[in-house]
Amino acid sequence: MRIPPTRTPVLLGTQLLFNVGFYAVVPFLALVLTRDFGLTALAVGLVLGIRTFAQQGLFLVGGVLADRFGARRVILLGCAVRVAGFATLAAALLAPTPALPLFVVGTVLTGLGGALFSPGLNVLIADAEARRPDAGGRSRASLFAWLSVTGELGAVIGPLVGAALLGAGFVVVALSGAAFFTAIGLFLRVALPPDPGRRTARTRGGAWWSLRDRRFVGFSVLHAADLLAYNQLYLALPLHLARTTDAAAATALMFASVSVLTLALQLPLSRWAGRVGAAVALRTGYALSATGFGVLAVGATAATGDAAVVSAVFVSAGLIAAGHMLANPTALALVPRFAAALPTGSFFGLLATCGGVAVLGGNLVSGALSTWPAVPAAAAAFLALPLVVAAVAAPRLAARVASPPRSAQASFEGAVRD
Repeated sequence: MRIPPTRTPVLLGTQLLFNVGFYAVVPFLALVLTRDFGLTALAVGLVLGIRTFAQQGLFLVGGVLADRFGARRVILLGCAVRVAGFATLAAALLAPTPALPLFVVGTVLTGLGGALFSPGLNVLIADAEARRPDAGGRSRASLFAWLSVTGELGAVIGPLVGAALLGAGFVVVALSGAAFFTAIGLFLRVALPPDPGRRTARTRGGAWWSLRDRRFVGFSVLHAADLLAYNQLYLALPLHLARTTDAAAATALMFASVSVLTLALQLPLSRWAGRVGAAVALRTGYALSATGFGVLAVGATAATGDAAVVSAVFVSAGLIAAGHMLANPTALALVPRFAAALPTGSFFGLLATCGGVAVLGGNLVSGALSTWPAVPAAAAAFLALPLVVAAVAAPRLAARVASPPRSAQASFEGAVRD
Protein backbone atom coordinates (compact mmCIF):
# COMPACT_ATOMS: atom_id res chain seq x y z
CA MET A 1 0.00 0.00 0.00
CA ARG A 2 2.53 2.55 -1.19
CA ILE A 3 1.67 6.28 -1.27
CA PRO A 4 2.16 7.64 -4.82
CA PRO A 5 4.95 10.26 -4.80
CA THR A 6 3.99 13.91 -4.72
CA ARG A 7 6.22 16.71 -5.98
CA THR A 8 7.84 18.50 -3.05
CA PRO A 9 7.13 22.02 -4.42
CA VAL A 10 3.42 21.16 -4.44
CA LEU A 11 3.53 20.17 -0.78
CA LEU A 12 5.52 23.22 0.34
CA GLY A 13 3.38 25.51 -1.81
CA THR A 14 0.29 24.00 -0.21
CA GLN A 15 1.55 24.97 3.26
CA LEU A 16 2.21 28.51 2.01
CA LEU A 17 -1.30 28.81 0.57
CA PHE A 18 -2.93 27.29 3.66
CA ASN A 19 -1.27 29.88 5.91
CA VAL A 20 -2.00 32.82 3.61
CA GLY A 21 -5.70 31.93 3.64
CA PHE A 22 -5.75 31.21 7.37
CA TYR A 23 -3.91 34.34 8.52
CA ALA A 24 -5.90 36.57 6.18
CA VAL A 25 -9.01 35.82 8.28
CA VAL A 26 -8.34 34.39 11.75
CA PRO A 27 -6.24 37.25 13.26
CA PHE A 28 -9.28 39.53 12.90
CA LEU A 29 -11.72 37.27 14.77
CA ALA A 30 -10.98 38.95 18.11
CA LEU A 31 -11.72 42.37 16.59
CA VAL A 32 -15.09 41.19 15.26
CA LEU A 33 -16.04 39.49 18.53
CA THR A 34 -15.41 42.68 20.51
CA ARG A 35 -16.65 45.23 17.97
CA ASP A 36 -19.66 43.48 16.45
CA PHE A 37 -20.72 41.23 19.31
CA GLY A 38 -19.52 43.28 22.29
CA LEU A 39 -17.81 40.37 24.05
CA THR A 40 -15.43 40.88 26.96
CA ALA A 41 -11.77 39.91 26.73
CA LEU A 42 -12.46 36.77 28.78
CA ALA A 43 -15.27 35.69 26.45
CA VAL A 44 -13.13 36.37 23.37
CA GLY A 45 -10.35 34.27 24.87
CA LEU A 46 -12.80 31.44 25.49
CA VAL A 47 -14.12 31.48 21.92
CA LEU A 48 -10.64 31.58 20.40
CA GLY A 49 -9.46 28.91 22.82
CA ILE A 50 -12.26 26.62 21.63
CA ARG A 51 -11.20 27.28 18.04
CA THR A 52 -7.59 26.42 18.81
CA PHE A 53 -8.58 23.24 20.62
CA ALA A 54 -10.86 22.23 17.72
CA GLN A 55 -7.75 22.35 15.52
CA GLN A 56 -4.86 21.16 17.68
CA GLY A 57 -6.92 18.94 19.96
CA LEU A 58 -8.49 17.02 17.08
CA PHE A 59 -5.31 16.44 15.08
CA LEU A 60 -5.34 12.83 16.27
CA VAL A 61 -8.74 12.33 14.65
CA GLY A 62 -7.48 13.87 11.42
CA GLY A 63 -4.41 11.64 11.49
CA VAL A 64 -6.49 8.51 12.05
CA LEU A 65 -8.75 9.47 9.14
CA ALA A 66 -5.69 10.04 6.93
CA ASP A 67 -4.49 6.52 7.76
CA ARG A 68 -7.92 5.03 7.15
CA PHE A 69 -9.05 6.86 4.01
CA GLY A 70 -5.85 8.37 2.59
CA ALA A 71 -4.06 11.69 2.98
CA ARG A 72 -5.45 13.24 -0.22
CA ARG A 73 -9.09 12.61 0.67
CA VAL A 74 -8.69 14.05 4.16
CA ILE A 75 -6.78 17.11 2.90
CA LEU A 76 -9.58 17.86 0.42
CA LEU A 77 -12.20 17.32 3.13
CA GLY A 78 -10.30 19.73 5.38
CA CYS A 79 -10.35 22.39 2.66
CA ALA A 80 -14.12 21.93 2.26
CA VAL A 81 -14.70 22.22 6.02
CA ARG A 82 -12.64 25.41 6.21
CA VAL A 83 -14.62 26.86 3.29
CA ALA A 84 -17.79 26.08 5.24
CA GLY A 85 -16.29 27.70 8.33
CA PHE A 86 -15.40 30.95 6.61
CA ALA A 87 -18.78 31.06 4.86
CA THR A 88 -20.49 30.55 8.23
CA LEU A 89 -18.54 33.47 9.72
CA ALA A 90 -19.82 35.69 6.92
CA ALA A 91 -23.38 34.37 7.29
CA ALA A 92 -23.35 35.21 11.01
CA LEU A 93 -22.71 38.87 10.20
CA LEU A 94 -25.10 38.99 7.24
CA ALA A 95 -28.04 37.96 9.45
CA PRO A 96 -30.53 40.75 10.34
CA THR A 97 -28.98 40.70 13.82
CA PRO A 98 -25.39 39.44 14.14
CA ALA A 99 -25.71 35.82 15.26
CA LEU A 100 -23.06 34.97 17.84
CA PRO A 101 -23.84 31.20 18.05
CA LEU A 102 -23.45 30.93 14.27
CA PHE A 103 -20.19 32.87 14.44
CA VAL A 104 -18.85 30.49 17.11
CA VAL A 105 -19.80 27.53 14.90
CA GLY A 106 -17.83 29.16 12.09
CA THR A 107 -14.74 29.56 14.27
CA VAL A 108 -14.91 25.90 15.32
CA LEU A 109 -15.25 24.79 11.69
CA THR A 110 -12.16 26.77 10.73
CA GLY A 111 -10.23 24.88 13.41
CA LEU A 112 -11.68 21.53 12.41
CA GLY A 113 -10.59 22.11 8.81
CA GLY A 114 -6.99 22.49 9.95
CA ALA A 115 -7.27 19.36 12.11
CA LEU A 116 -8.17 17.45 8.96
CA PHE A 117 -5.73 18.68 6.34
CA SER A 118 -2.58 19.32 8.40
CA PRO A 119 -1.97 15.69 9.49
CA GLY A 120 -2.52 14.57 5.90
CA LEU A 121 0.03 17.10 4.67
CA ASN A 122 2.52 15.89 7.30
CA VAL A 123 2.03 12.31 6.10
CA LEU A 124 2.89 13.32 2.52
CA ILE A 125 5.85 15.43 3.66
CA ALA A 126 7.22 12.49 5.67
CA ASP A 127 6.91 10.22 2.65
CA ALA A 128 8.61 12.81 0.42
CA GLU A 129 11.42 13.14 2.98
CA ALA A 130 11.93 9.37 2.95
CA ARG A 131 12.14 9.37 -0.86
CA ARG A 132 14.77 12.15 -1.08
CA PRO A 133 18.07 11.01 -2.61
CA ASP A 134 21.02 10.57 -0.28
CA ALA A 135 22.81 13.83 0.52
CA GLY A 136 26.22 12.21 0.23
CA GLY A 137 27.23 12.86 3.82
CA ARG A 138 26.26 16.53 3.70
CA SER A 139 23.87 17.99 6.26
CA ARG A 140 20.77 19.54 4.79
CA ALA A 141 17.55 21.02 6.08
CA SER A 142 14.70 18.54 6.41
CA LEU A 143 11.49 19.08 4.50
CA PHE A 144 9.82 19.81 7.83
CA ALA A 145 12.17 22.78 8.22
CA TRP A 146 11.20 23.95 4.74
CA LEU A 147 7.58 23.46 5.76
CA SER A 148 8.18 25.82 8.70
CA VAL A 149 9.73 28.44 6.41
CA THR A 150 6.93 28.37 3.85
CA GLY A 151 4.36 28.38 6.65
CA GLU A 152 5.97 31.42 8.24
CA LEU A 153 6.05 33.22 4.89
CA GLY A 154 2.32 32.59 4.60
CA ALA A 155 1.83 33.88 8.15
CA VAL A 156 3.52 37.13 7.11
CA ILE A 157 1.58 37.57 3.86
CA GLY A 158 -1.84 36.54 5.16
CA PRO A 159 -2.47 39.38 7.65
CA LEU A 160 -1.40 41.93 5.04
CA VAL A 161 -3.99 40.53 2.62
CA GLY A 162 -6.65 40.48 5.33
CA ALA A 163 -5.87 44.02 6.45
CA ALA A 164 -6.15 45.25 2.87
CA LEU A 165 -9.61 43.66 2.57
CA LEU A 166 -10.82 44.66 6.02
CA GLY A 167 -11.73 48.16 4.84
CA ALA A 168 -14.60 46.59 2.90
CA GLY A 169 -15.81 44.76 6.02
CA PHE A 170 -15.10 41.43 7.66
CA VAL A 171 -17.78 39.74 5.54
CA VAL A 172 -15.62 40.43 2.47
CA VAL A 173 -12.57 39.07 4.32
CA ALA A 174 -14.38 35.85 5.30
CA LEU A 175 -15.92 35.27 1.86
CA SER A 176 -12.56 35.94 0.21
CA GLY A 177 -11.03 33.33 2.52
CA ALA A 178 -13.75 30.86 1.53
CA ALA A 179 -13.12 31.52 -2.16
CA PHE A 180 -9.36 31.15 -1.64
CA PHE A 181 -9.69 27.77 0.06
CA THR A 182 -12.11 26.64 -2.65
CA ALA A 183 -9.40 27.42 -5.21
CA ILE A 184 -6.80 25.59 -3.09
CA GLY A 185 -9.04 22.54 -2.88
CA LEU A 186 -9.59 22.48 -6.65
CA PHE A 187 -5.85 22.85 -7.25
CA LEU A 188 -4.99 20.01 -4.86
CA ARG A 189 -7.65 17.78 -6.34
CA VAL A 190 -5.63 17.90 -9.56
CA ALA A 191 -2.11 18.18 -8.12
CA LEU A 192 -2.19 15.44 -5.47
CA PRO A 193 -2.03 11.85 -6.74
CA PRO A 194 -4.95 9.55 -5.91
CA ASP A 195 -4.85 7.69 -2.61
CA PRO A 196 -4.17 3.95 -2.76
CA GLY A 197 -7.41 2.05 -3.17
CA ARG A 198 -6.45 -1.06 -1.21
CA ARG A 199 -6.87 -0.97 2.58
CA THR A 200 -5.67 -3.98 4.54
CA ALA A 201 -7.04 -5.20 7.84
CA ARG A 202 -3.80 -4.12 9.48
CA THR A 203 -4.22 -0.57 8.17
CA ARG A 204 -7.71 -0.33 9.61
CA GLY A 205 -6.77 -1.86 12.94
CA GLY A 206 -3.52 0.11 13.23
CA ALA A 207 -5.11 3.53 12.97
CA TRP A 208 -4.91 4.01 16.74
CA TRP A 209 -1.59 2.23 17.29
CA SER A 210 0.13 5.51 18.18
CA LEU A 211 -1.81 5.38 21.47
CA ARG A 212 -0.52 1.87 22.12
CA ASP A 213 3.12 2.90 21.73
CA ARG A 214 3.99 4.01 25.26
CA ARG A 215 7.36 5.33 24.15
CA PHE A 216 5.78 7.60 21.54
CA VAL A 217 3.00 8.69 23.91
CA GLY A 218 5.70 9.72 26.39
CA PHE A 219 7.62 11.58 23.71
CA SER A 220 4.46 13.39 22.57
CA VAL A 221 3.63 14.46 26.13
CA LEU A 222 7.17 15.76 26.66
CA HIS A 223 7.29 17.58 23.31
CA ALA A 224 3.99 19.32 24.15
CA ALA A 225 6.15 21.70 26.21
CA ASP A 226 7.48 23.13 22.94
CA LEU A 227 4.07 24.11 21.55
CA LEU A 228 3.02 25.52 24.93
CA ALA A 229 6.20 27.60 25.02
CA TYR A 230 5.83 28.86 21.44
CA ASN A 231 2.19 29.78 22.07
CA GLN A 232 3.35 32.24 24.73
CA LEU A 233 4.40 34.56 21.92
CA TYR A 234 0.65 35.24 21.74
CA LEU A 235 -0.09 35.30 25.48
CA ALA A 236 2.61 35.71 28.14
CA LEU A 237 4.93 37.95 26.15
CA PRO A 238 2.21 40.40 25.00
CA LEU A 239 1.00 40.55 28.62
CA HIS A 240 4.48 41.67 29.66
CA LEU A 241 4.57 44.24 26.86
CA ALA A 242 1.18 45.52 28.03
CA ARG A 243 3.07 47.08 30.96
CA THR A 244 4.82 49.49 28.56
CA THR A 245 3.58 52.80 27.18
CA ASP A 246 3.34 51.86 23.49
CA ALA A 247 2.37 48.22 23.91
CA ALA A 248 0.68 47.81 20.51
CA ALA A 249 3.72 48.96 18.53
CA ALA A 250 6.08 46.88 20.65
CA THR A 251 3.94 43.77 20.19
CA ALA A 252 3.75 44.23 16.41
CA LEU A 253 7.52 44.70 16.26
CA MET A 254 8.05 41.55 18.34
CA PHE A 255 5.98 39.46 15.92
CA ALA A 256 7.84 40.97 12.97
CA SER A 257 11.20 40.13 14.57
CA VAL A 258 10.13 36.51 15.18
CA SER A 259 9.09 36.18 11.53
CA VAL A 260 12.42 37.58 10.34
CA LEU A 261 14.33 35.22 12.65
CA THR A 262 12.33 32.23 11.41
CA LEU A 263 12.87 33.04 7.75
CA ALA A 264 16.59 33.69 8.32
CA LEU A 265 17.55 30.95 10.77
CA GLN A 266 15.21 27.99 10.25
CA LEU A 267 17.22 26.32 7.49
CA PRO A 268 20.70 26.90 9.01
CA LEU A 269 19.49 25.58 12.36
CA SER A 270 17.95 22.54 10.68
CA ARG A 271 21.23 21.79 8.90
CA TRP A 272 23.05 22.03 12.24
CA ALA A 273 20.47 19.68 13.76
CA GLY A 274 21.20 17.21 10.97
CA ARG A 275 24.90 17.29 11.83
CA VAL A 276 24.57 16.85 15.61
CA GLY A 277 21.64 14.42 15.62
CA ALA A 278 18.09 14.48 16.94
CA ALA A 279 18.92 14.03 20.63
CA VAL A 280 21.26 17.02 20.77
CA ALA A 281 18.95 19.17 18.64
CA LEU A 282 15.97 18.45 20.89
CA ARG A 283 17.92 19.06 24.09
CA THR A 284 19.31 22.35 22.74
CA GLY A 285 15.92 23.49 21.48
CA TYR A 286 14.12 22.87 24.75
CA ALA A 287 16.99 24.47 26.69
CA LEU A 288 16.91 27.60 24.54
CA SER A 289 13.18 28.05 25.12
CA ALA A 290 13.61 27.47 28.87
CA THR A 291 16.37 30.08 28.90
CA GLY A 292 13.98 32.46 27.16
CA PHE A 293 11.53 32.13 30.04
CA GLY A 294 14.41 32.60 32.46
CA VAL A 295 15.15 35.92 30.79
CA LEU A 296 11.47 36.79 31.02
CA ALA A 297 11.41 35.93 34.73
CA VAL A 298 14.40 38.16 35.43
CA GLY A 299 12.86 40.94 33.35
CA ALA A 300 9.55 40.66 35.19
CA THR A 301 11.33 40.92 38.53
CA ALA A 302 14.09 43.44 37.85
CA ALA A 303 13.04 45.60 34.88
CA THR A 304 11.93 49.08 35.91
CA GLY A 305 11.56 51.02 32.68
CA ASP A 306 9.88 50.44 29.33
CA ALA A 307 13.18 49.91 27.53
CA ALA A 308 14.24 47.19 29.99
CA VAL A 309 10.89 45.38 29.73
CA VAL A 310 10.88 45.51 25.92
CA SER A 311 14.49 44.31 25.76
CA ALA A 312 13.79 41.37 28.06
CA VAL A 313 10.71 40.36 26.06
CA PHE A 314 12.49 40.61 22.70
CA VAL A 315 15.43 38.49 23.92
CA SER A 316 12.96 35.98 25.36
CA ALA A 317 11.00 35.85 22.09
CA GLY A 318 14.19 35.26 20.09
CA LEU A 319 15.28 32.39 22.33
CA ILE A 320 11.82 30.77 22.33
CA ALA A 321 11.61 31.06 18.54
CA ALA A 322 15.09 29.58 18.08
CA GLY A 323 14.23 26.73 20.44
CA HIS A 324 11.06 26.00 18.49
CA MET A 325 12.97 26.08 15.19
CA LEU A 326 15.27 23.36 16.51
CA ALA A 327 12.84 21.19 18.46
CA ASN A 328 9.71 21.11 16.32
CA PRO A 329 11.07 20.09 12.87
CA THR A 330 13.28 17.54 14.64
CA ALA A 331 10.30 16.04 16.46
CA LEU A 332 8.26 15.89 13.25
CA ALA A 333 11.11 14.21 11.40
CA LEU A 334 11.29 11.56 14.15
CA VAL A 335 7.65 10.54 13.73
CA PRO A 336 8.25 8.07 10.85
CA ARG A 337 11.01 6.44 12.94
CA PHE A 338 8.64 5.92 15.83
CA ALA A 339 5.93 4.65 13.46
CA ALA A 340 8.39 2.28 11.71
CA ALA A 341 6.23 -0.06 9.58
CA LEU A 342 2.91 1.60 10.46
CA PRO A 343 1.10 4.47 8.72
CA THR A 344 2.18 7.80 10.20
CA GLY A 345 -1.08 9.78 10.27
CA SER A 346 -2.18 8.96 13.81
CA PHE A 347 1.38 9.48 15.07
CA PHE A 348 1.50 13.03 13.66
CA GLY A 349 -1.99 13.56 15.03
CA LEU A 350 -1.10 12.45 18.55
CA LEU A 351 2.00 14.66 18.63
CA ALA A 352 -0.09 17.73 17.75
CA THR A 353 -3.03 16.79 19.98
CA CYS A 354 -0.80 16.55 23.05
CA GLY A 355 0.46 20.03 22.23
CA GLY A 356 -3.07 21.35 21.84
CA VAL A 357 -4.15 19.98 25.20
CA ALA A 358 -1.04 21.47 26.83
CA VAL A 359 -1.77 24.88 25.32
CA LEU A 360 -5.39 24.83 26.45
CA GLY A 361 -4.57 23.95 30.05
CA GLY A 362 -1.23 25.71 30.24
CA ASN A 363 -2.59 29.01 28.95
CA LEU A 364 -5.19 29.10 31.69
CA VAL A 365 -2.49 28.68 34.35
CA SER A 366 -0.04 30.99 32.61
CA GLY A 367 -2.64 33.73 32.19
CA ALA A 368 -3.64 33.52 35.85
CA LEU A 369 -0.03 33.54 37.09
CA SER A 370 0.91 36.45 34.83
CA THR A 371 -1.40 38.70 36.86
CA TRP A 372 -0.30 37.32 40.24
CA PRO A 373 1.14 40.45 41.87
CA ALA A 374 3.04 38.62 44.61
CA VAL A 375 5.29 36.67 42.21
CA PRO A 376 5.59 38.41 38.80
CA ALA A 377 7.97 35.72 37.52
CA ALA A 378 5.65 32.81 38.46
CA ALA A 379 4.26 32.34 34.94
CA ALA A 380 7.74 32.23 33.40
CA ALA A 381 8.90 29.68 35.97
CA PHE A 382 5.79 27.55 35.34
CA LEU A 383 6.46 27.56 31.58
CA ALA A 384 10.17 26.81 31.92
CA LEU A 385 9.70 23.71 34.10
CA PRO A 386 8.17 21.36 31.47
CA LEU A 387 10.88 22.43 29.01
CA VAL A 388 13.58 21.44 31.49
CA VAL A 389 11.90 18.07 31.99
CA ALA A 390 11.63 17.61 28.21
CA ALA A 391 15.29 18.55 27.71
CA VAL A 392 16.28 15.75 30.10
CA ALA A 393 13.85 12.99 29.10
CA ALA A 394 12.82 13.45 25.43
CA PRO A 395 16.32 13.05 23.89
CA ARG A 396 16.66 9.69 25.64
CA LEU A 397 13.51 8.46 23.91
CA ALA A 398 14.65 9.91 20.57
CA ALA A 399 18.05 8.24 20.84
CA ARG A 400 16.42 4.80 21.12
CA VAL A 401 14.51 5.15 17.86
CA ALA A 402 15.88 2.98 15.07
CA SER A 403 17.13 4.54 11.85
CA PRO A 404 14.23 5.39 9.54
CA PRO A 405 13.38 3.06 6.68
CA ARG A 406 13.72 4.37 3.16
CA SER A 407 9.98 4.93 3.16
CA ALA A 408 7.71 4.31 6.12
CA GLN A 409 4.85 3.43 3.79
CA ALA A 410 7.03 1.09 1.73
CA SER A 411 8.14 -0.70 4.89
CA PHE A 412 4.51 -1.01 5.95
CA GLU A 413 3.71 -2.59 2.62
CA GLY A 414 6.48 -5.12 3.09
CA ALA A 415 5.31 -5.89 6.62
CA VAL A 416 1.81 -6.62 5.35
CA ARG A 417 3.13 -8.96 2.67
CA ASP A 418 5.29 -10.78 5.21
